Amino acid sequence: MGGSPVADRVLEPGADESDPSAGPDSSPEHPLMVLTGVSKIYGVGEIAVHALREVDFKLELGDYLAIIGSSGSGKSTLMNIIGCLDQPTHGSYWLDGIDVGSLDDYELSYIRNRQIGLIFQSFNLIPRTTVARNVELPLIYARLPKAERRERARAAIEAVGLGNRGSHVPSELSGGQQQRAAIARAIVTEPAIILADEPTGNLDTASTRDVLEIFFRLNAAGRTIVMITHEPDVAAHAKRVIQVADGQIVADMRQAPVAGPPPAPESVSPEHLQVAHT
Repeated sequence: MGGSPVADRVLEPGADESDPSAGPDSSPEHPLMVLTGVSKIYGVGEIAVHALREVDFKLELGDYLAIIGSSGSGKSTLMNIIGCLDQPTHGSYWLDGIDVGSLDDYELSYIRNRQIGLIFQSFNLIPRTTVARNVELPLIYARLPKAERRERARAAIEAVGLGNRGSHVPSELSGGQQQRAAIARAIVTEPAIILADEPTGNLDTASTRDVLEIFFRLNAAGRTIVMITHEPDVAAHAKRVIQVADGQIVADMRQAPVAGPPPAPESVSPEHLQVAHT
């Protein structure tokens, strides 16, 4: 990571930034992510809104977590805090051995670029830029050499099944293909966590299946995934499901061990998640 101050805080001495498992050991004793007493309050006094209330949970390296809840439950606020897009009002958030609350704006930007791969419901691709260039963009911000950027972007595009679409612009792709391009952009930096916000919300059934199959393969290969959704049938693909309501975790369900592949969707009944669609 080129001697940046935050690089020394994110990676152990001698760790290789190209290694997806680089950084402090993640185990039940040293989890990848720890949230303790996390609350988020907007406004003050009588108009204060408690979006999150004393949230506690840990996430291990290689897990596949779905955070599920209806509109207004607090799941999007939780996603913003996990993604280092917002800070809690109270409580602490540790990511890969780093106290996120101690980071300045530059360091938070660095974390978002290197440690977190963000995927959004609306894809957030640059309209008049090719798929290859969109996927390469995080590596440009990371100041990697051009040859390495292009090779890593090519590999990420191939990994999501868009090898013949690299020269196309987003308007020439279907919704499912655009989301696959967004996934390629998220994984190209080999982040510690893939954070997906309603990644299937704008997709039809076939495209949803394609995206979830990519997540299955990524997690089976060792990638850690956190997915925000309001759809029980989508959450059924995860190894673990946290249900959020009124800013609190109301259920925490393990569907498959951390070590090993995600569950076969047919083996998990979405009805047991007891979350209404919005």
